[in-house]
Amino acid sequence: MTAQILDGKKLAKQIEQTISEEIQQRLEQGLSAPGLAVVLLGDNPASQLYVNKKIQTCKNVGMHSFQHFLPITSSESELVALIHTLNRDPKVNGILVQLPLPPHINAEAIIEQIDPNKDVDGFHPYNIGKLALRNPVLRPCTPAGIILLLMQTGIDITGKNAVIIGASNIVGRPMALELLLCGCTVTITHRFTKNLNEFVKNADIVIAAVGKPELIKGDWIKPGAIVIDVGITRLDDGRIVGDIEFDKAKKHASWITPVPGGVGPMTVTTLLKNTLLATELQTK
Repeated sequence: MTAQILDGKKLAKQIEQTISEEIQQRLEQGLSAPGLAVVLLGDNPASQLYVNKKIQTCKNVGMHSFQHFLPITSSESELVALIHTLNRDPKVNGILVQLPLPPHINAEAIIEQIDPNKDVDGFHPYNIGKLALRNPVLRPCTPAGIILLLMQTGIDITGKNAVIIGASNIVGRPMALELLLCGCTVTITHRFTKNLNEFVKNADIVIAAVGKPELIKGDWIKPGAIVIDVGITRLDDGRIVGDIEFDKAKKHASWITPVPGGVGPMTVTTLLKNTLLATELQTK
């Protein structure tokens, strides 16, 4: 068996085309294009890369972007003041504070300052709560993007055993809520989990999101499983790898995401979907 590739880049382009058409329809109706405010503290190269990608994708679909680049020495009160200004700005429909934040700033406290109706990352307790109560509005971007990828397989995942490796607030926990909505039986594993391989070997769906290169061995993968790799690490030899041993895993899986080009593009595209949705809800 050789797995089929879940091409996140290709699917993201298709969704972006739809978003672009919907924005054009708004303009033809005399409505404004959505506006996304992006806030970045410091000059972390990885964060700058992500932010630039988001800004460029906004431009590609006809969405306004407002960049706010602050020095890494900015205080928490200064960041809160900016967020409150953006909350009140009618041209800003979505607010993204790029994570991680510097150690002297409480990321959870900052997220809670964002207007839940403009929280296009989907991290505000209100939006996580709506997802937990099975009534989602603005959903965390990576988990929502993964659901779109799973739909691409054409496989009915109702009742499937799904194992998530990693219990972060950004991916693991909201991913479990998304899979529960799909009717999966969900297990979350984490750093205290014993015999991780046994959980993976019984999984119909494996979602790895820990940022540890090739932690999940390819021969752990159950024949026919769907494998989603959220992790991405550049090794000393220059190779970019995920959390799963790709070359071996693809011999067992039915579908697998590449790294890069799998989950990453879907995260950015889901951010734009959320911004458009937020704009439409605010217009109503």
